[in-house]
Amino acid sequence: MTKPEISFEFFPPKTLEASFRLWDTVQTLAPLEPRFVSVTYGAGGTTRELTRDAVATLHKSSGLPVAAHLTCVDASRQETLEIADTFARAGVQDIVALRGDPPSGQDRFEPHPEGFANSVELISALAETEMFNIRVGAYPDIHPEAQNARTDIDWLKAKLDAGADEALTQFFFEAETFFRFRDACEKAGIDKPIVPGILPIENWKGARNFAKRCGTRIPQWVEQAFEKAVRDDREDLLATALCTELCSDLIGGGVDKLHFYTLNRPELTRDVCFALGITPKADLQNVA
Repeated sequence: MTKPEISFEFFPPKTLEASFRLWDTVQTLAPLEPRFVSVTYGAGGTTRELTRDAVATLHKSSGLPVAAHLTCVDASRQETLEIADTFARAGVQDIVALRGDPPSGQDRFEPHPEGFANSVELISALAETEMFNIRVGAYPDIHPEAQNARTDIDWLKAKLDAGADEALTQFFFEAETFFRFRDACEKAGIDKPIVPGILPIENWKGARNFAKRCGTRIPQWVEQAFEKAVRDDREDLLATALCTELCSDLIGGGVDKLHFYTLNRPELTRDVCFALGITPKADLQNVA
């Protein structure tokens, strides 16, 4: 089996304990040599400053290429581009550009009066700076706010045409979901890379709720398998097996890059990577 290139997503810590957990996560996964790691924004831009600090710290201390998330939420155009400039001055050359989730208490996204109306406007402005490699989100299952699957694909094409270099998908449960989406994107004239997003399931209840919020379809067989695994205290074993099988099916279908949503808990992600043959590189100078 061909070994894929990998990348990891982290979220910024809000407490001292969470800071240690993030650093442990980075230390565990960095030896797998990801092509980049990304740091998210909280819903409604609630972790904007934490994201900025985490990105700068990781870039400086880890030696890894770091991609900063940037959204349109609750900020003017000037403020948003100033944040981007801060990333650039810190040496960060990668941005994941997103519209962003609405702030707490709001049902729908409402642009800042002086802000970017949507992700396409944000991407266009970032592309004009010629300072960043820009990644965007994509949705193999229909986004909750999209009218239909074609709307999602048209919007993705608009983001890529605006200057984005690559798309990272929302997580999904079956490889066929991604393959159908990839084929539809190709028919729509999209020729830039679309990288599947992978969620190793640390907690089925949490993953199930997250899937429902973001519109990810949960196959009945997955529901039944996890219900039984939770009852038998074999949730981690099932999660590792299913995630490894999903990644293997994707690689068998021609996928050469995978993006893991780690939730700052590295063990399952590491175990899946090991199962795929992605292991830390040996340092020959330390080999007797």
